[in-house]
Amino acid sequence: MLELPWTRLVRFVDQQGVICYGNLFNEGDDHAQLLEGEGPFSLRATGKQVAIGKILGPLTPADVPLVRCIGLNYATHLRETGHPNPTNPTLFIKPAPAVADHNAAIPVPKIAQGKMDYEGELTILIGKDCKNVKPEDALDVIAAYTVGNDLSARDWQTEPEKAGSRPQWCFGKSFDQFAPVGPYLVSPKLVGDCKGSTLSTYVNGERRQLGEISDLVFGVRDLVAFCSQGQTLEQGTLIMTGTPGGVGLFMNPKTFLQDGDEVVVTITQIGSLRNTLKFE
Repeated sequence: MLELPWTRLVRFVDQQGVICYGNLFNEGDDHAQLLEGEGPFSLRATGKQVAIGKILGPLTPADVPLVRCIGLNYATHLRETGHPNPTNPTLFIKPAPAVADHNAAIPVPKIAQGKMDYEGELTILIGKDCKNVKPEDALDVIAAYTVGNDLSARDWQTEPEKAGSRPQWCFGKSFDQFAPVGPYLVSPKLVGDCKGSTLSTYVNGERRQLGEISDLVFGVRDLVAFCSQGQTLEQGTLIMTGTPGGVGLFMNPKTFLQDGDEVVVTITQIGSLRNTLKFE
């Protein structure tokens, strides 16, 4: 596995208002081992402890060359959409400006306010440039996992007068800050391939999604191998691994996110990502 000076990375504002990086021994600690440097791959230990003020997201858009997203990757989500089990992963992308902080108020442009939806997802961070990775070697190129929310404007994804004659996923999911991630980066040294983790999504305190990471149709190792076939995964690339059943689009009645709603995505062993929506 990759050698980095952290196993649970947090990016935060300290009590003097300075943005810092730190290594946490345990989720929820109020102090961290201070790390110096810019970005998750150039940090070094200082031997100092620092009090954590406000936790930010662990990544900025400058850290992420591309977000690769996997659709239809849980049996529960496949059932609610009516799709058969895929023979290969379904892939789409989000651009780097979609990356947003934990605790951020996500700006939703007017064009996207009609049918806003959530998708809680385990998210992989690639730690070094790689290509043609074998499944058994995948953990050697994964720097960490984090929690993600693949925010989606469903009308621009599915409605013919907006999406075109066939559903398309990129435009309605690629608005600025539509891929919040956080609150930490957790090394595979601590959690392996995350098969022992559970994902839950809450909207204003109501649980909407519940899924086991072990229920992924294509797991962490297979996704890294698939995405790297003939294509270089650059350091900092994110892979959002898919969402379980329970999205608002398939509720009865359909239930979409509104201005001011709070969405919390929790993955055991990783952390809880919290964001609110702010309609512009």
